[in-house]
Amino acid sequence: MNFDKSKKLYEEAVNYLPGGVNSPIRAYKPYPFFAKRAKGSKIYDEDGNEFIDYCLGYGPIIFGHANETIVEESIKQLQLGTDYGVPSEKEISLAKEVIKRVPSAEMVRFTNSGTEATMSAIRLARGITGRNKIIKFEGAYHGAHDAVLVKSGSGAAGKPDSPGIPEDTTKNTILVPFNDEDELTRIIKENKEEIACIIIEPIMGNIGCVPPKDDYLTFLREITEENDILLIIDEVITGFRISKGGAQKYYNVTPDLCTFGKILGGGFPIGAIAGKKEYMEQFTPSGTIYQAGTFSGNPMSINGGLTAFKILDDKFYKDLHNKGEYFRNEIRAILNKLDINYQVNGVESMTQIYFTNKEVYDYKTAQTTDTKGFLKYFHNLLENGVFIAPSQYECTFLSCAHSMEDIDKTIESIEISLKNI
Repeated sequence: MNFDKSKKLYEEAVNYLPGGVNSPIRAYKPYPFFAKRAKGSKIYDEDGNEFIDYCLGYGPIIFGHANETIVEESIKQLQLGTDYGVPSEKEISLAKEVIKRVPSAEMVRFTNSGTEATMSAIRLARGITGRNKIIKFEGAYHGAHDAVLVKSGSGAAGKPDSPGIPEDTTKNTILVPFNDEDELTRIIKENKEEIACIIIEPIMGNIGCVPPKDDYLTFLREITEENDILLIIDEVITGFRISKGGAQKYYNVTPDLCTFGKILGGGFPIGAIAGKKEYMEQFTPSGTIYQAGTFSGNPMSINGGLTAFKILDDKFYKDLHNKGEYFRNEIRAILNKLDINYQVNGVESMTQIYFTNKEVYDYKTAQTTDTKGFLKYFHNLLENGVFIAPSQYECTFLSCAHSMEDIDKTIESIEISLKNI
């Protein structure tokens, strides 16, 4: 494929944008392709190349690009205004839809992004409990705010994962391994009276795709209730992707608070915090815990969410389930055919191939992968017209716009790519 225009644009972009991008996950060497348009399951770059897209904006484009229903409804809203600075009726309507679908949701506060949602949910938990410490899981990503942008330090204490974050900010963040009941029990016992909340990705979508072990989320709910710790389930990725009620409905676990983003906006930027009424009412102005945002609940994003929920019915999820199962089974068949002992993880429309012969069930085991090999695999797929996220530690997503023809073509490309590396 010819990427001359993208190369030229990248060379210009680095003069005006740090690293030539507005989010580091979009960068890969030698340079990323620059998108010109997208439709359905396809994305097209400035050089005219066509790719079957499994990155899907890192998750939100579950309907495919430029879905006609969402486009039509968005044009109608655009003509009515993009930001009011006062409430609108549609905000109530979308909150009702979230509450109807999500087991833990009794009230909703809309934000502009998943990062804002998790940051505010943690602040709410600390304000409610009067405690400072939080527990997060190794490798989990809950946005780029200081309290959760941490790495392992001495023992379980978190250390800043970026310059510019004071150590005093992360000293109250405790890291524990995912899927490890014994270690979590030990940490809670040692810090019982100081922990405000545990925040968890129910499916670890930022180290690829790592589902919880059987009953792990049930254990998590029980131990938090026993120790008066609030449980926050971060559904920014899983929310409305793996089921109508998110991962909490899928795994039958009800947290105290939960967060959403991505799919909730129907392709527009959005975030949300939801949870028990007694907790949610602690936010200003009904309570004293401050949370605000100029574009929070803006009509474009709210309208996108309402339109999305009209599409997200049982038939929709059944179709994605079948495609996801078929996709993973075909990948496993290729690995067996080529006698390659890589791991394939996935839940519903979320999938990842791990370039390792070890079972991947937490951050440590995910780190055993051959990331250089995966990057070669990514470039081989790109040359064969398939676009996945350029990192071993991101997820591959399916949308309703992916046809069986798309998937079969992708399977062929995967076989070619694996043979080449």
